[in-house]
Amino acid sequence: MTPILKRGLGLALTVILLDQATKLWASSALGYAQPVPILPGFNLTLMHNPGAAFSFLGEASGWQRWFFLALAVGVSAWLMVWMRALKAHERWTGFALALIIGGALGNAIDRVWLGYVVDFIDLYWQGYHWPAFNIADSAITVGAVLLALLMLFEKKDEPHG
Repeated sequence: MTPILKRGLGLALTVILLDQATKLWASSALGYAQPVPILPGFNLTLMHNPGAAFSFLGEASGWQRWFFLALAVGVSAWLMVWMRALKAHERWTGFALALIIGGALGNAIDRVWLGYVVDFIDLYWQGYHWPAFNIADSAITVGAVLLALLMLFEKKDEPHG
C-alpha cells in the first residue's frame, strides 16, 4: 500500500466517522424540519434527503436509492485506484480524493441503512435557504473544488521536440 493511499484511506475513514457521528447526533437531538438557530444565517435543521445533491430525484419512486448507492461505491473504487497510482509529490491530489471518497461513502451508508441521507446544516441569507447538507456533502465539495484547482493550476510538462 502506497503512503498516499494509506493516509488517504485514513482520512476517508475519519470523514466517514465524523459524518456518521454528527448525523447520529442530529437525528437524536433535533426535531424533524424544526430549525434551531445557531448564528445569523446558520441553523441546525434535521432533514431527510432521498435524492442526491439539492434533492435531485428526491421525488422518484425509490430506484434512485440504489442508483446513487452504486454510483457512490463505483466512483469511490475508481478514486481509490487513482489514489493508489499517485506519486509521492501528489499528496494534495490524494487529500482531495480522500475527502470525496469519505463523503461519498458516508452518504452511501445512510442510503443502505435508512433509504435517505440525513442532512442538518442549514445556511441561509435573508429569506433564501441553501438546501440542507451534512459533513459528507461538505467533504465532497471541498475535495472536488480542491481537485479542480489542482488540475487548473497543474504545471504541464514542456512539449518535447
